[in-house]
Amino acid sequence: MTPTVHLLLLPLLLSVACGEGLKDKKGPLENTSLDVPEQTSVPYPIYQFQVSHPGVTGFQLTGEGQDDIKIAEDGWLYLDQPLDWARNSHYIIGVTAFAGDEEVEGPVFVSINVLDINNHAPTFEQLTYTASLREHRPNGISFFKVSAKDLDDPETPNAQLHYSLVSQIPDQLKIAFFQIDAITGDISTTEDELRTRNVDPLVDPDYTLIVRVVDLGGASENALSGNTRVNIVLERNLWINPGPITVTEHLEGVTYPMVIAQVRANEEGATYRLVQKERELKFPFSITVEGEVQLTEELDREDKDMYIVVVMAEDDQGNQMESPMEIQVVVEDINDNMPQCMNQESVFEIQENEPVGSQVGQLLAHDDDEAGTNNALLMYAIESQQPASGAFSLDGVSGRFQTTEMLQRKDAMEYKLTVRVSDPVFSVVCKVVIKVIDINNELPVFETNDYGSLAIAEDTPVGQVMLTVRASDADEPGSGSSHIMFNISSGNHCDTFTMETDGNGEGRLPLDFEASPTYKLKIDARNPEPLMAGLDYDSKSSAWVVISVTDVDEAPEFTSDVLTLSVLEDLPSGDVLFHAEAKDPEGEEISFKMEGDVNGWLVIDAATGEIKTKAKLDRETSEVLELTITAFEKANPAMSTETALTVRLVDVNDNHPLLKETRAFICFKSPQPVVLTATDPDAAPFSQPFTFSFPLGRKSPNWELTAVDGSSAQLKMKKPSTEEKTYMLPISVTDNTGLGVTQKFEVTVCNCTSLGYCYIAPASHGFKYSMGVTIGILAGTMGFIVLAFAFVVYRINKSNEEKKKKKDALEANGDTDAML
Repeated sequence: MTPTVHLLLLPLLLSVACGEGLKDKKGPLENTSLDVPEQTSVPYPIYQFQVSHPGVTGFQLTGEGQDDIKIAEDGWLYLDQPLDWARNSHYIIGVTAFAGDEEVEGPVFVSINVLDINNHAPTFEQLTYTASLREHRPNGISFFKVSAKDLDDPETPNAQLHYSLVSQIPDQLKIAFFQIDAITGDISTTEDELRTRNVDPLVDPDYTLIVRVVDLGGASENALSGNTRVNIVLERNLWINPGPITVTEHLEGVTYPMVIAQVRANEEGATYRLVQKERELKFPFSITVEGEVQLTEELDREDKDMYIVVVMAEDDQGNQMESPMEIQVVVEDINDNMPQCMNQESVFEIQENEPVGSQVGQLLAHDDDEAGTNNALLMYAIESQQPASGAFSLDGVSGRFQTTEMLQRKDAMEYKLTVRVSDPVFSVVCKVVIKVIDINNELPVFETNDYGSLAIAEDTPVGQVMLTVRASDADEPGSGSSHIMFNISSGNHCDTFTMETDGNGEGRLPLDFEASPTYKLKIDARNPEPLMAGLDYDSKSSAWVVISVTDVDEAPEFTSDVLTLSVLEDLPSGDVLFHAEAKDPEGEEISFKMEGDVNGWLVIDAATGEIKTKAKLDRETSEVLELTITAFEKANPAMSTETALTVRLVDVNDNHPLLKETRAFICFKSPQPVVLTATDPDAAPFSQPFTFSFPLGRKSPNWELTAVDGSSAQLKMKKPSTEEKTYMLPISVTDNTGLGVTQKFEVTVCNCTSLGYCYIAPASHGFKYSMGVTIGILAGTMGFIVLAFAFVVYRINKSNEEKKKKKDALEANGDTDAML
């Protein structure tokens, strides 16, 4: 057929086609995708097809959109009607070129995407909304939502909506009580000061909001808009939290349960129940059907000072009618606890000759009543003192003791006081002992200031006591003034020695670790308490000792005690595996030897400690080598030291998979597949899974190989056999890395017994011969067999030679089809 063409449009199309702006709108007759804006004025050229066939006389359109889109005889595709994205956003049109009535090119398909323009204003679902709002509603929580829609493309900014509040009526206070989410349209409150004010809010709403929505995300002056009105009716909120509620502990003269609060839901018919927010064993509260919160027993602030009671209002189906209400119940304290002394007897110490006003200590007491109240405010006062004197004063608020005179131990070694601690109602007596400590006016003195010289061997065990020193102190025994500590103040290079002390004047000098030849140590005796003013330590409080370290022949020492290394199993012979390092403390020449190489793979250089391979390593033989390296003095081999060397062999792919069995049989009357299994001593990833195939990936007309698992495959006959025959099949088995060889697998197809084994027919005879005849027959038979055997051997050898030549020729040509 010949396509119709709007002839009046052709001059326009031709002139447009020659214009510079449409140079990129031409192309061969092939599948094309075009983008066309909607509402484009018509006629509007879209694309010109240029065909290769010289005799094209016209085109034909098929598919959707033929009322809106046309094509001219010269191949120009043009709009005949403006496109509307809201009506149809996508067209697929088939284009076929004709030469007369003959179809010469195509069809090809043109995909036209209609590009949306912002030509639809957003509109609200309702022109007027009515919303209700309870007073005292929490700020920022949505109580109503407006919604608008836009017919433009939702994937473009043309349909991206933005909500805003235009005005709020009334607005005399110029306070914005409401806010709107620009994206979702959710309306919430900004202030908690809204109050109902109308008798009939439905006739005259409390507030009216004008809400505007614009497209283009509200980011353009050219955005289109829509408006709506939201009438908001305020409702009085009866669901008001009565807390916090204060209840005095240990109330007297009351009857329980006692009403402490009243709650009321906004809707009638609510059922109330209490929920314990804190999982306490005691919950002394209940609620009546009228919403009265009751206290069921007296409270004790010292047990718990505050409770949180959660009130639920639900309908008869258990659905919440109001949001859960948390009420705080604060327990008010009364003075029902007396003060308590923190210690049965408080002991303080003060050194004699301390100046007047010196701090002695603070008496600690506490009261279980509420801290920061008069009920827990404690006052302190001295009731008695033995021996009687005015040596101490006591701060009545803090309980701190101070001296009022300079104390002398000779006057009194300790003082015993009783202190009354009182709150506004109760009081308690606390015992206090103040000890006068001897002043440190005596120096520690060594029994000798020169302990001479000591000789020790350098291999003396660490921690062995080398010397015991003694000193004495005339201050009071058991006090810090007479306690003696020892320390080395000079000569202790590298902190080779330490001092130990029992605190009673005896110090021990143990060896800390080995070091150099001679030490001259100065040892000081000191008290932990400071000396009396004007008194300094002198030479009597120090002692000297000289220690000489004598040389001892010691065994060589390795640089490391335990060594572990990993090497590839294909390490070439002669490569260095490890270098053992050791040294002799005395600088003697050392040698090395190695034990534990049960496979004879390694050799050690006795002079350098260098370990090399002398044979091929094989992980499949031994994965771990446990070696012992010995370093010894050449002049005195008994002086030796051993260290352990663990060598782990890392696997390489040096083995290929091998078939476990190389022959099998199949019963031709009931053929069953044969399972081939292979093994590879290599470790992963050089082992399983195996791949079983015929050589060069060829297929066999008679046999089929399918994998069973990572180590086996199934060999199956494709065609049934009716005769006994032996097949020699080439099977290629490769490991996970593709390493493998072709192996021969012999399959015998035979007649089988009932037990499933190849059948061998036994010989049978119809009569018996005499002994002589039998012997003659046997002799003749044996002679014949010998001749026949010789002939058979000759023919077999000749046949084998021919087969071998033929096989070599086949393998040389890569031809294994004959075997399959």
